Amino acid sequence: MLRTWKLTLEVDPSSSVPLFVQLARAVIRDIERGRLSPGDALPGTRALAVSLGIHRNTVDAAYRELIHQGWACAEPSRGTFISQALPVAAPKGFGGSPRQRMPARPGFSLPQEELSVESRAHASRGALVFNDGAPDVRLAPATALARAFRRVLMGRARTALSVGDARGDPGLREALAGMLSRTRGLAAGADDVLVTRGSQMALFLVARALLRPGDVVAVEALGYRPAWDALRLAGARLVGLPVDAQGMRVDALQALMAKQPVRAVYVTPHHQYPTTVPLTAARRLELLRLATEARMAVVEDDYDHEFHYEGRPVLPLASTDRAGCVVYVGSLSKLIAPGLRLGYVVAPAPLVRALSALRAVVDRQGDAPLERALVELLEEGELQRHARRARREYHARRDALAEALRAELGGAVDFEVPAGGLAIWARVDEALDAGAWAERAASHGVHVTPGHAFALEGRGPAAFRLGFASLTRQELREGVRRMALARPRRG
Repeated sequence: MLRTWKLTLEVDPSSSVPLFVQLARAVIRDIERGRLSPGDALPGTRALAVSLGIHRNTVDAAYRELIHQGWACAEPSRGTFISQALPVAAPKGFGGSPRQRMPARPGFSLPQEELSVESRAHASRGALVFNDGAPDVRLAPATALARAFRRVLMGRARTALSVGDARGDPGLREALAGMLSRTRGLAAGADDVLVTRGSQMALFLVARALLRPGDVVAVEALGYRPAWDALRLAGARLVGLPVDAQGMRVDALQALMAKQPVRAVYVTPHHQYPTTVPLTAARRLELLRLATEARMAVVEDDYDHEFHYEGRPVLPLASTDRAGCVVYVGSLSKLIAPGLRLGYVVAPAPLVRALSALRAVVDRQGDAPLERALVELLEEGELQRHARRARREYHARRDALAEALRAELGGAVDFEVPAGGLAIWARVDEALDAGAWAERAASHGVHVTPGHAFALEGRGPAAFRLGFASLTRQELREGVRRMALARPRRG
């Protein structure tokens, strides 16, 4: 209801056009350009007259004319509203005023960036989505988080709602440093941590701080496009490195470094994105050796460390980095919910200061109430308990998806059950067209992402990344059944 806010309209008392006509035209123009919508309330005649400095009778005359022309309607005891029954061919305004909307194109040139803006088309009702590994928002500790929000706002509102540190809430940085030290072997303190609005902001800031136009950055040839976009926006030239069953090919990185300087390498060593394979210990050590000798930055994206189901969790590269080459990026969004944007960077303090200076330019600080609420949940152990509950449930969902794939699609897809993560990388029989299969699957009410979506260059592998965390076990089985129905014939 626009009555909640003061509606600004313009009239010119020096014009030869009567004021009531000017006012009616102004309302009509705002309807035509979408500023006013059917059902919106117009200001009371007295209030609008006072705000415009004109007589109330003038406003009343303008409203009567709008009602007469069909643009507005009066409701007894309620006021005047934009008509909800405007005809398809809108009533002609005074002088036939032209339709005015925001221009469809800018009146200036835009740089041509090679960005892959992620499209999230709304799935049809009843459709099932195998996403890239998002958590299930239905499992999020919403009640505990709401209580923590309330305590923060009621108890420390003055500080929680004031301008804070661009690095993030000091208490959260301290809590994250403690968590990372205990669970991931990082010898980090609060001054080594920067809190961001999700890991994507972290990657963007790191790219801006580290790179100059033309710098070469090595990336996994199958990988995470939003990270590649952040690197490209900083001017990087990306070179893809092959990925096999042992993770990124470090020997290919060494061969690349022998030909040209490499400023940085972006890697997902814990569960390689999208294939889920971990980088082996030998390759980890070799990668750190190369980085140390060449003074090359290693950007480690540890996007789903909390979810490891079997065997001993692999510690991050940053836990064994002694030269200060590794920039560690993590997120709490996978643990709690994707809509809760909270990521972090762990790096030597000088880089953290540079990142915080950049962050202050685009986002003066983070979400202080959210950050302080999370401190409370960490101190109470609520997030730790949630992580254990979620890990058990996602483990069961992983097994349910694997069982369904074997039962329904055993001859069409091949996969290894990942030891951790939130998705299965399913390789498609080469006789089948994965892209065509994905299109057919959508028509059967199930959405899957084919391998070409993760390729730096070329068509990419015949495969699907099937996220299992956001679907229940029953939904997973039904989704695979629909995939089986949509399976194309062998070429």
